Amino acid sequence: MALFLIMWEGICRGFSIPAFILPPPSDVFRSLWDIREQLFGIHLWVTLREALLGLLLAILFGIGLSMAMTFSRIVERLVYPYLVISQTIPIIALSPIFILWFGYDLSGKIAVTVLFTFFPIVVSLYDGLRHTDPDMVNLLRTMGATQKQIFWKLQIPSSLPHFFSGLKVAATYSVAGATIGEWLGSSAGLGYFARRASGNFQAPALFASVVLLSLMGILLFWLVSLLEKRYFKTNDHIQK
Repeated sequence: MALFLIMWEGICRGFSIPAFILPPPSDVFRSLWDIREQLFGIHLWVTLREALLGLLLAILFGIGLSMAMTFSRIVERLVYPYLVISQTIPIIALSPIFILWFGYDLSGKIAVTVLFTFFPIVVSLYDGLRHTDPDMVNLLRTMGATQKQIFWKLQIPSSLPHFFSGLKVAATYSVAGATIGEWLGSSAGLGYFARRASGNFQAPALFASVVLLSLMGILLFWLVSLLEKRYFKTNDHIQK
């Protein structure tokens, strides 16, 4: 990363690239410091709230739908093909429709975030529930376990690695969803700030907001990874 930043700085300085086209990293970090009160005081927390609320709703809906498809073949045949088909449509093209339905306030941004994060959670958890070791299932059945006991004591624990994999993807997508929602219509947030900075040709400020968005995505990914490690570490300790 340090080498990349040095090369970026050298190219901008050596070829005298105008700052409104590609600002050097030094200008970006200087702008990040100069406008820190705007970014950290208002816009950062607005985008973070939208991303977290949208991700939380996507988790709840995703878990519910995955369980419904696991228990009911009818639900699976009705829903799963259309989930796949929905991903062939560019999500950014559907975002204005969600803004139209849910409005330009917080609910609209959350709806767009759910649109971005819902699919990886549903598919990963559903695949995890489906691909439970059949030998373990048969073993529990021979021991007299009911379908409910098999689900809670075997299918759920064995599907958690898949779930966390999808959740890590969804965590990074949540930042993109919140940002696009703000692009479509908002009065605060990093996406709104970036659009305004781009319209005013304030490239250093634009890149500063992009840096914060990237760091936010990395932070959410890291938090999910930390939660995953904590769960499996605790689970291994209990088994021992």
